[in-house]
Amino acid sequence: MRLDHVVIVVAQLDAAVAAYRAAGFTVVPGGSHPGRSTRNALVVFEDGAYLELITYDAPSPQERWWQVLSHHGTGLVDFALLPQDIEAVVAAARQRGLARITGPHPGGRVRPDGVQLAWQTARQATHDLPFLCADVTPRALRVPEGEVRRHANGALGIAEVAVAVRDVEATLARWRAFLGAEAVADGQVRLADCRITLRPEPQRARGEGPCAVSLAVAGGSGKVELPGC
Repeated sequence: MRLDHVVIVVAQLDAAVAAYRAAGFTVVPGGSHPGRSTRNALVVFEDGAYLELITYDAPSPQERWWQVLSHHGTGLVDFALLPQDIEAVVAAARQRGLARITGPHPGGRVRPDGVQLAWQTARQATHDLPFLCADVTPRALRVPEGEVRRHANGALGIAEVAVAVRDVEATLARWRAFLGAEAVADGQVRLADCRITLRPEPQRARGEGPCAVSLAVAGGSGKVELPGC
C-alpha cells in the first residue's frame, strides 16, 4: 500500500498557494468538488504522493475537515492511501475485525480545464487511520506528472507522516486489522514508500490525525517546512 496524499485544510486557498510557492514548492490548481463547497490545489512529488491544499467557500458543519478548520485553524487534517483494489482491501479489513470501515463511496473533482475526475473512498470511523482513495478515471488525470513534480526547494517526496493518537497500542491494533499484521513493526506502520509514526497525544485539541510531515529532499540532507503546518 502506498501513500496517496496528505490533506491540509486552509482558510484562503490563494494565500496558501502563494505561501507554498514562496517556500519553493510548485503548486498546481486542482479544481472543485461537485456537491461540496470545496476547492483545492496540489503539490505533487516525484514519488507520486502529493499535498492537497483544500479550502471551503461556504460553511460545511457536517464535514470534519470544516469542523477542524473552524475550531482550530489551518493545518494537517487527514491523509489517504492508494489501494489497488479498494473493495478487496475493505473486505479484508472487515474480516480482520475492522468493523467500522465504510465504503467504497463515490467522489470526484472538476479540474479548471473542465476535465471531470472520479474516484472511490473508504473510511474508518476513528481518525488515527487514513482513508482510502482509489481512482476510477486514470490517476494521471488527478495527479499531474512531468515538470510540476519538481520543486525549487529540492523536495522529492513524503518520507514520513506523524500521527497524533490517543492510545498507541489501540491504534496499532486497528492498523493490523486495516492492512494486516505485516504492515506493523517496532511500533511503526510501514508503507511501500513512507513511514507512519504514532505520537501519543491524548489531549490534543485537534484530535487524532496527522500532526507532522517529513519530506525527502534532494541530496539526502536539509529540511523543508510546510507553511501553516
